[in-house]
Amino acid sequence: MAELSLTRARTIIRKALAKGREEGFKPLSVVVLDTGGHVKAFEREDGAAPGRFGIAHGKAYGAIMLGMAGRAQMARAEQQAYFMAAVNGVYGGQVVPVPGGVLVRDKRGNIMGAVGVTGDTSDNDVIAAVAGIKSVGLTPED
Repeated sequence: MAELSLTRARTIIRKALAKGREEGFKPLSVVVLDTGGHVKAFEREDGAAPGRFGIAHGKAYGAIMLGMAGRAQMARAEQQAYFMAAVNGVYGGQVVPVPGGVLVRDKRGNIMGAVGVTGDTSDNDVIAAVAGIKSVGLTPED
C-alpha cells in the first residue's frame, strides 16, 4: 500500500490552510494520517480552539479505519446510529462521523491516508481538505 510522504502531508496542510484563508473561513486545524491511522502531520492556526486536534483527528481516523469518508459515515450514522455507536466503542470514541474526514487516494484508487479538517462548517472543512489533497496531485474522497 502506498504511503504519503511527510513532504506531501505538509503541503496538503499548507494548501488546506491557504484555501481556508482565501475563502475567509474561521481558523482551521488540519491533520494528515497514514494508512495505519498514525499522525503524519498536524497544524492548528492561530485563533483555532485548542480542542480542535481531537476533532480533526476523529474525522480522519474514522475515514481511514472504516475506509469511508466523513459524508458516508454521517449518512451511515443517520441510518444506523447503533452501528456508529458500536464503531466508536471499538475505537475508543475516536471516530467523529461528519464531513471533513477525507480519504486520500492515488491515481489507481488506492488509499494513501486521510485528512481531517475542522474549524468552520463541516462543508467548508471539506473544501479546505479537498484543495490540499488536489494540490499534491492526489484524489480526495469526501
